[in-house]
Amino acid sequence: MIPSTVTALLQELIRIPSVNPDGSPGTDLTGEATIAAYLRDVLAEMGADVSLHEVLPGRPNVVARFPSSQPGKPRLLFAPHTDTVSITGMTIEPFGSDVRDGKIWGRGASDTKGSIAAMLFALKESLPLIPELPYEIWFAGLMGEETGLLGSKALAEEIPFDFVIAGEPTNLDVVHTTKGSVWVTLKTTGQSVHASTPELGINAIYAMADILQCVRDEIAPSLKHQSHPILGAPTISAGTISGGSKTNIVPDSCEVSLDMRTIPGQNIRQVFDRLKEVVPSVDIQYWESPPMMTATDHPVIAAMEQCGATCVGAPWFCDAASFASRGVPAVAAGPGSIAQAHTKDEFISISDLEDGVRFFSALLRKL
Repeated sequence: MIPSTVTALLQELIRIPSVNPDGSPGTDLTGEATIAAYLRDVLAEMGADVSLHEVLPGRPNVVARFPSSQPGKPRLLFAPHTDTVSITGMTIEPFGSDVRDGKIWGRGASDTKGSIAAMLFALKESLPLIPELPYEIWFAGLMGEETGLLGSKALAEEIPFDFVIAGEPTNLDVVHTTKGSVWVTLKTTGQSVHASTPELGINAIYAMADILQCVRDEIAPSLKHQSHPILGAPTISAGTISGGSKTNIVPDSCEVSLDMRTIPGQNIRQVFDRLKEVVPSVDIQYWESPPMMTATDHPVIAAMEQCGATCVGAPWFCDAASFASRGVPAVAAGPGSIAQAHTKDEFISISDLEDGVRFFSALLRKL
């Protein structure tokens, strides 16, 4: 049975662990299967045609279509993600969903179970209106946003949509443009020898040091000269490094990860070509989510602005980019602040959550 308040709904969602299993999740309670099953039941109770679409083993998207008075309407998708980041280092009970000081605490409260709850509750309140709206209304709880946008990429390939609102904590502003993200893995190789005769080997860490010096002293400063009127300049940062096996052995391998935030029109190949000039043998692997830019003259965006939203840009990326990269107008919007995402004591204020319900309910009426 659907909880009677949006606060109670969010509490139920937080109590269902859905930690992304990649990296160091900090718990064995990983994956989106359980929360997807819960959302399936909620959506079915609301009268939607709902199904689970497995993207990876045990990690499905939950996809729902609400009744429509006639076929062929443009499709509007509400699309928050169901996975959360790691619980490592949290100072509160991650899945406790405690309510105190006017806030709901727990992993995902802001990013993005707050958006799930607000969107669902607004849809619940608007059920009598939905069939007659000029859009066919869909909802998807997307898996795998935190590492790779896997769920949104799969759904964007599977079903065509005409407008997408990705649920993210934006203070109910409309994020219509975002930086892209490139995650780069660099690997250098050498030749191991005893550290007492380093001249006989090839030190992979030294080779990587040359690359990192280039990143810090040459590439990062050069990016400051590129700029976007909303997003500003692109950035690059070294995130992790590992190499060698023992102090007294010249290392034969070293690996570094870089995080690069890109802007529309930027040529990232130039960066990688420069690294190859520094160390020709470096192995470079990268994953890219392109920048997103959705024109603000879309009628759904106009309706969101009439509900009090402001169009803004953001330096982060999200599931909206997966749809935008396929030519689908997409934005991000939801209650709460991105400042609370991924924090050790994540929360969302009840007032912000309730504002989210009012906002999405008003948007449905404006369509």
